[in-house]
Amino acid sequence: MALKRSPLAPRRFPSMPAVTGVTLATAACGIKYKGRTDLCMIAFEPGSTVAGVLTRSKTASAPIEWCRAQLPRGRLRAIVVNSGNANAFTGKAGTASVDRIVAATAKRLGCRRGEVLVASTGVIGESLPDGLVVGELAKLTSGLKPDAWKAAAEAIMTTDTFPKGASRLSEIDGKPVTLCGISKGSGMIAPDMATMLAFVTTDAKLPAPVLQALLKRGADQSFNSITVDGDTSTSDTLLLAASGKAKHPRITSAGDRRLERFRADLESLLRDLAQQVVRDGEGAGKFVTITVSGAASRVAARRIGLAIGNSPLVKTAIAGEDANWGRIVMAVGKSGERADRDRLAIRIGGVAVAAAGEVVPGYDEAPVAAHMKGADIEIEVDIGVGRGKATVWTCDLTHGYISINADYRS
Repeated sequence: MALKRSPLAPRRFPSMPAVTGVTLATAACGIKYKGRTDLCMIAFEPGSTVAGVLTRSKTASAPIEWCRAQLPRGRLRAIVVNSGNANAFTGKAGTASVDRIVAATAKRLGCRRGEVLVASTGVIGESLPDGLVVGELAKLTSGLKPDAWKAAAEAIMTTDTFPKGASRLSEIDGKPVTLCGISKGSGMIAPDMATMLAFVTTDAKLPAPVLQALLKRGADQSFNSITVDGDTSTSDTLLLAASGKAKHPRITSAGDRRLERFRADLESLLRDLAQQVVRDGEGAGKFVTITVSGAASRVAARRIGLAIGNSPLVKTAIAGEDANWGRIVMAVGKSGERADRDRLAIRIGGVAVAAAGEVVPGYDEAPVAAHMKGADIEIEVDIGVGRGKATVWTCDLTHGYISINADYRS
């Protein structure tokens, strides 16, 4: 099924520099898609470190279970990713498929099996024809290049309508450091990792525990703050790998002040990738930013924001360009978090709509209705009970979402 490019997509794939110590390659092995690439390898020089955040799904895929077991080692030589088949809910056969792919990759690269991580995305419940993957490993390892970012982003797409990439030029203690990342995701997007794959690389020289601390914080402010449809996948994987080729001094703590610029740039890149996922939400026509303030805590603010962002009634009202702010009130009330009706305030497109438990006196819906016709929708909610604040991102819910998912396996 050919999907029309999202109207919220960026104009073009960004220009992304090489990351010293990192190379990429793609191949077409025909797992599900015909006439397009569906396999990607990201390779790293010896000594590279890695951190990861994975789905909390209780029906996690075989690749997730492998990554969960290997990530504590903190070492990485390759990530092998296939699209078209999630290798999830495939029992012992799925585990065996992962074992064969890992063993063959490790042999090719001359590394330990624990230094190979895998990820899969696509249909759940169908056995992965791993022989097709193994059969392309020679081509992948011989075709590794430092500048194949767009090709790699395209190879991991499923219902995505555009490849997603981002880069940042940063520094640690005055020494230049590069960050590059790709992601995929379009539907089955909700927190506890959002439903996507994302792979971020850097030439920074950072130990795995430092990477893990930086990534956990960054994920909370990005991939764990987006939603398209409220469904959490079996396959969510976010990996951050560092080749160690940059020339900055040794860093041993995530709290080191010399990491301030790097941390900010990493978090900016993660938000960029996460927001691209929302902009490619299945059938999406509007990108929605929901800012919640005055909540009992930051966690409460995010939960309220996600209650709004996940509400089918809110999302369909946005799709219909209907300034029905009462649905926002409803979503706040159902969130389960502390709220006070008589302190609640709502703004849409910067226009005050409701305050002190009722509509703002003299409220004119015309400017709000005009804002709803745009592609970027801003909703602000002040709960009025504390100092907690959070921002989440979502999209509208259209007939396109139903059409894409009704035909997903065909």
